[in-house]
Amino acid sequence: MSEKEDVIYLKKERDGVRLKVHLSPRSFNEGVGGIHGDALQIKVKAPPVKGRANEALIKLLARRLGVAKNKITIRSGNTSRTKILHIESLSITEAAARLHQG
Repeated sequence: MSEKEDVIYLKKERDGVRLKVHLSPRSFNEGVGGIHGDALQIKVKAPPVKGRANEALIKLLARRLGVAKNKITIRSGNTSRTKILHIESLSITEAAARLHQG
């Protein structure tokens, strides 16, 4: 995949990438799933109460992508299952490879 190609759920931004996520809170297992519409499905065990599912999402993504948690911001969808996140300092190629490894 070249830098100019966009994965359906990833878009290049000036200082990183935009990631569209469909979050499934209260899941039995945590991890990256398949495609859900035009978003990447991510499952977390935390409930959608007091931002706990969002915190779990950011923690999971930071670990999976190898970036600090403060490099990941929820741009929209704080209270929705569909979220738009911004991840600093990653290319589309790096993000896609890290999201789908192991």
